[in-house]
Amino acid sequence: MKKIFFLLCTTLILSCTNKTNETKETESTNKSEIKTSENFDWLLGNWKRLNDEAGNETFESWQKINETEYQGVGFTLKNGDTISQEKMQLVKQNNQWNVSVSIPSEPQATVFKLTQIDNHSFICENELNDFPKKIEYWFEGKNLKAKISNSDMEIAFDFEKIK
Repeated sequence: MKKIFFLLCTTLILSCTNKTNETKETESTNKSEIKTSENFDWLLGNWKRLNDEAGNETFESWQKINETEYQGVGFTLKNGDTISQEKMQLVKQNNQWNVSVSIPSEPQATVFKLTQIDNHSFICENELNDFPKKIEYWFEGKNLKAKISNSDMEIAFDFEKIK
């Protein structure tokens, strides 16, 4: 009888210990996922381009939908009329961040794969697209900077935050 009681106690203790280790492993995994998750909150807000062509006013606005999706809209005005616009989505799917850019004249969005990410910048690329092949965003001081390019040309964007 004492042996059966001893075996039951030992089994119970080992079961509790294994459950505790599984819980610790799960918590550790969740913490590491949180630490390595990317955050693009520095994009958020309304931005006005500082280095625009004379007579043009370009704006971008970014909002956070959830932890894996940001949406942006960009447009350029000339004499109060919209001369260009685009919608952007920064989305994480299957552990990969992508930027999709849609313009009204195109039936499908162009998708750019993020190839480099750090705390306040990212680069995304689509080698199959004529222009741009590369889109870069970074935060510098209080300003948002962007650049679109291919091997022959680049266009820089300097934005300041507006209220």
